[in-house]
Amino acid sequence: MSTAYDIIIRPIVTEQSMEDLDIKKYTFEVLKTANKIEIKKAIEEIFDVTVINVNTTTVKGKKKRTGAYPAGYTKTWKKAIVKLSEDSKPIEIFEGMV
Repeated sequence: MSTAYDIIIRPIVTEQSMEDLDIKKYTFEVLKTANKIEIKKAIEEIFDVTVINVNTTTVKGKKKRTGAYPAGYTKTWKKAIVKLSEDSKPIEIFEGMV
């Protein structure tokens, strides 16, 4: 079984994800095999917050070339958008980025 630190890979820092911080939505790259319940438990365990909603999507890899002939794809990964409750504290790794 995966630990909470295996499920949550990294935070996603983009312009869109930074705009959602004021409504307490945070974006993470997660393990491809993790489901919404596992993601919710992992976020609550790591950051000591209350999660009310988890949305997930699979981001397909983009086609990339490394020269004239060989073509390949970047990796396919899973993204989770986590909504925290109103009385929950903000996640500290995103503080100071906006």
